[in-house]
Amino acid sequence: MLKYSADIRTLVVVALYFTSSVLAWIYFPSEWYLRLPIIALLALLSFFCAVAVHNTIHHPIFKIKGMNKVFQIVLSFTYGHSVSAYVSGHNFSHHQHTQKAMDRIRTTKLRYKWNFLNQLLFFFHHALGIMNDENIFAKRMLKEKPLWFYQYVLEMVIVQGMKFGLLFYNWEYALLLIFIPHFYAAWGIVGTNFWQHDGCDENHPYNHSRNFTGPVINFSAFNNGFHTVHHERPDLHWSQLPAYHAEHIAPHIHPNLEQKNLFTYLWKTCIWPGKRLDYLGNPVVIDESVVYEDWIESADIEGNKYQLGVEQ
Repeated sequence: MLKYSADIRTLVVVALYFTSSVLAWIYFPSEWYLRLPIIALLALLSFFCAVAVHNTIHHPIFKIKGMNKVFQIVLSFTYGHSVSAYVSGHNFSHHQHTQKAMDRIRTTKLRYKWNFLNQLLFFFHHALGIMNDENIFAKRMLKEKPLWFYQYVLEMVIVQGMKFGLLFYNWEYALLLIFIPHFYAAWGIVGTNFWQHDGCDENHPYNHSRNFTGPVINFSAFNNGFHTVHHERPDLHWSQLPAYHAEHIAPHIHPNLEQKNLFTYLWKTCIWPGKRLDYLGNPVVIDESVVYEDWIESADIEGNKYQLGVEQ
């Protein structure tokens, strides 16, 4: 049923999220010091599921379309929003116009002197713009790709209906076990863009993205540390990224864009010394003349129809 056997890992992570959520709801303790690690675990699993969402909109995992439609609904609940919605800002804005004026989530919009704040607040600066683009894109898709629009609406209605139904049923459990982990997942998946692209060269054929090659992060996050190849070949399944990276990217990319440990990089970049530097070690220079430009009207939907998730 699976196009790639590697997606057994995807199904396991999704199953772990739902199993942990159900058990946490049934056996949620009253002591705050026992609650915190449970919430943290659910937040982490929800984030990994958000990475799976990213993978799914590029490559639906099942051979049967109907199964992919159902899976996108299921997957939507793991991070609290429609899987189809991820298509607009990610596939058509970010991928097509990386770090340029039409990239809704380009890193140069954040300009705090303390780099920690650029990373911490990245999601909040972009959230309203992402949601606005999503709504406008959906209206266009209603006319051009109505099946995509209906899938998007179905995911939104079911997921938000269930979430707010649980909030009405038990607001405390819903807030702590569902809404907070989902918020963390959304904050985290959008925030990855900052450490993947800030200080890189968007005009260079290889140095436009930062890679994290450590085995732990790539096992848990489905090889998404190999980000340069993902931008060059979004058609490749996530299981194929390391081999392609080793053969086609590593010999050409600047060595400073090959980081082994994500957390070491974040510590140096955001905490100590916490300087906002480009990949050559120079202070990041932001072109003040670059302003956001709308991408939706000019988006080539038909030319990128294989990046629409299940409704290609």
